Amino acid sequence: MLIDSHAHIDSPRYADDRAAMLARAREAGVGAVLAIGIGDSPAQMHQALDLCRKFNGKPNLPRLYASAGVYPHNTPEIGDAVLARLDALLAEPETIACGEIGLDYYHEGAAHDVQRAGLVKQLEVAAAHKRPILIHCRDKGDGPGSAWNHLFLTLDTYWRHTGLGGVMHCFGAGWDEAKRALDMGFLVSFAGNVTYPKAQQLRDVASQMPLDGLLVETDAPWLAPEPNRGKRNEPAWVTETARVVAGLLGVEPEEIAATTTKNFARLFHLQADVGNW
Repeated sequence: MLIDSHAHIDSPRYADDRAAMLARAREAGVGAVLAIGIGDSPAQMHQALDLCRKFNGKPNLPRLYASAGVYPHNTPEIGDAVLARLDALLAEPETIACGEIGLDYYHEGAAHDVQRAGLVKQLEVAAAHKRPILIHCRDKGDGPGSAWNHLFLTLDTYWRHTGLGGVMHCFGAGWDEAKRALDMGFLVSFAGNVTYPKAQQLRDVASQMPLDGLLVETDAPWLAPEPNRGKRNEPAWVTETARVVAGLLGVEPEEIAATTTKNFARLFHLQADVGNW
């Protein structure tokens, strides 16, 4: 059994076939999906939880878990009402994580200081509910002013002491960043872009990963792995990412499935049969 640790299944791109898409995932051996609750704005943070309650318990579908958070570009919208909504969502048992949250200096968006302030506020809410965090981090460069440097400074100050850890979602940096994340108790998650021909640096990182620090994901509907690159991604295709990562680590895909499922259950304090009904 595999777990897709990050998928935006509330995307309008699944509006016409969401149930069928989930059925394909279960048929492919995906036992659980973490549905990401950021929507297009903080007003849609609830949508992932809504889907959990709509589909969980139905036969031949993966089990769904939810997250809730404010994406870096939307941090200017964070105010008392948004934080209260996040607080309420993280109190729900199906909402097992806060995210995806973090810093994005790659795209033109919210000012960097606004992103950092918004991240800190969400870390405080997540800590109050003892929820691990799902980190988004993208950068244009490196050095003291980089997103990764600012991220680790923030986490060192406001998060490390909680011991709650989290996930470095759709990891796209180097081994130094991966090692810092692992040392802080984070899992490092690889998406379909690890399969792309030009992503050798990312594959080099994946090949060094300890098995107990690893997750796989789709980031669906984006980043479909080879050979489906360019198509709408879906949780069933996490199997291809797992296959490639297994090859990089010299193990069988079944071992990646078993280990990443165990890692997911450990991080989020779930039963070992996290994807079984």
